[in-house]
Amino acid sequence: MSLLEVTDLRVSFPTADGIVQAVRGVSFAVERGRTLGIVGESGSGKTVLTQSLLGLTPGGQISGTAVFDGVNLVGLEPKSMQRIRGKDIAVIFQDPLTSLHPLYKVGWQITEMIRAHDKSVSKKQAMERAVELLGHVGIPRPRERVNDYPHQFSGGMRQRVMIAMAISLSPKLIVADEPTTALDATVQAQIIDLLLRLQRESNTALMMITHDLGVVADIADEVMVMYAGRAAEKASKRDIFYQPHHPYTKGLLESIPRSSAAAERLKPITGQPPSLIRLPSGCAFHPRCAYVMDRCLTDQPELVPVAEAGEHRSACWLPAAATGLSDDVEELRRRTVEMGRTDEAAKVAEKIAAAPESEGSVIA
Repeated sequence: MSLLEVTDLRVSFPTADGIVQAVRGVSFAVERGRTLGIVGESGSGKTVLTQSLLGLTPGGQISGTAVFDGVNLVGLEPKSMQRIRGKDIAVIFQDPLTSLHPLYKVGWQITEMIRAHDKSVSKKQAMERAVELLGHVGIPRPRERVNDYPHQFSGGMRQRVMIAMAISLSPKLIVADEPTTALDATVQAQIIDLLLRLQRESNTALMMITHDLGVVADIADEVMVMYAGRAAEKASKRDIFYQPHHPYTKGLLESIPRSSAAAERLKPITGQPPSLIRLPSGCAFHPRCAYVMDRCLTDQPELVPVAEAGEHRSACWLPAAATGLSDDVEELRRRTVEMGRTDEAAKVAEKIAAAPESEGSVIA
């Protein structure tokens, strides 16, 4: 059994303008010692998805199940959730300044975290543990720095303090919500290496929420691509990067800057993500998709296997085996996207639908 199994999770928020459907029927699993990367544009539901598992979405209407180590987190009593959150499931937030209290020394905050879940530990023992943890995450002179305030640390060092706090109770699962977004490339690489090392040492499961596919390439075992509150594609890291099926996944990959194409312009996904209050009919991605077909406008695709065998799943009406667009058709698709010519894009879609199965995947 997986450490965490989420089935048909739905989260919505009533507002004056209508119901915000933040998460719409998402299912996934996280194994011990493995990393699940959750990617997507801002507003795709990544953060709400994970915060709802931890009871951090006040006012949200949540349904579905999320079984963590035999306990369903959905609807769990606040006191029971408090015993799990921090001890068995730790969170590393995007901005450590919002999580570290500016008026308390970092050592005090780590010791309080430890003693909140283990009353048998004395303040002296907890402080020694805090010093040990700061050294473990690479903070120099930890015995001195344990008495510093958060503002006395750089951004990368504050993130290390957050990681030290997260691993202080040896959690079974760490949820990292954009932990490297505000950091430069060098510090980002150091934080990723640190998380991987800690995971290897303790066999901890990790959920990495990010919009940066480069981070996912470094750290994830499996990847779930989210769009408009749903899973658009789920697969191993290798399949996502080398055999993507969903046009949205393909668009995200094409948006990554490449050193080998310095003179080329970036290829952003056209259009904007939809409103989660007024979602389009059918596939939510169809207003931005170059492969749109008639059924995309009316029928919402389910997350189904791309091939008969394997765990690669995609929520798209494109035929699973219709791959390998010829260069001229691919160039036509790109031109029509840039020009906004939906009629020509429809012709491309017809060619895709008619492609023989032996040609492989349209998006690969």
